[in-house]
Amino acid sequence: MRKLKVFQSLWAMQPHDQSGERLPLDRVAGMVRDAGYDGLALDFGAFDVETVKAALPHIQREGLTPLAVAFPKSVEELRDTLKFARDCGSPFVDVVGQVFPLTVEGSIPVIRRWIEMADQEGMPVQFETHRNCITNDLFTTLSLLDAIPEMRLGADLSHYIVDREFMHPLTAQQRGWLTRCLQRSDSFQGRVGGRQQVQLQIDFPQHQKWVDLFKELWAEGLADWRARNESGDVVFLCELGPPEYAMTGPDGRELSNRWEEALKLKSIVEGIWSDLGGDV
Repeated sequence: MRKLKVFQSLWAMQPHDQSGERLPLDRVAGMVRDAGYDGLALDFGAFDVETVKAALPHIQREGLTPLAVAFPKSVEELRDTLKFARDCGSPFVDVVGQVFPLTVEGSIPVIRRWIEMADQEGMPVQFETHRNCITNDLFTTLSLLDAIPEMRLGADLSHYIVDREFMHPLTAQQRGWLTRCLQRSDSFQGRVGGRQQVQLQIDFPQHQKWVDLFKELWAEGLADWRARNESGDVVFLCELGPPEYAMTGPDGRELSNRWEEALKLKSIVEGIWSDLGGDV
């Protein structure tokens, strides 16, 4: 059986809306559970280890699955997160590697060492398509995929829309580049980006062309994942970040309610999954 698992991000819940209020960890876990999410992503780039560990008992009490998101600043630093993820039941480690050589040739041994380390610790890794890390640039990532057949991605394509400043509509060549990423992706992230902003308000009329594009990309990615996998779970992570990811007005207040937007993204991707055939 194949199942879609929708996760929320702890980072996106601190704060979760325009109020700016940072809810205590027990309330966050309860909200996420009550909203029907399957898990909560724990971001080692946004929180220190103590905060992540403090959140874990609340996540487990609510019956949620934790997902470790690693930001290793050295090759060896990833090992501790792999061990944490294995011990707490994370399905994989989402790697946003803060080791990024200036060349593809220099990046290849880093990626290979991390994959080897993951095999040693018995914890799968996916490399998130993310700016300011080893997969910073779309073209670099495509070259890494060619060089390392075993490299798997976690697709947050909002970063690459901004990275390449793609105009809408995308050309066939540009869509083909994104398709190559989707074909190597084993999880997907819920954020809509545009040519100049990584995170757009999904209900604003001027952003609908980008919302429609990302719906197409998520449908393509999930359909491809289903074609490659006869069983297992695929994670879709709603990750609408607080400011400065979220745009704000002159008063510093966010322009939209990210909690409500995340629930809409959850509904959208569940609808896509159902249209593709749902559970098998």
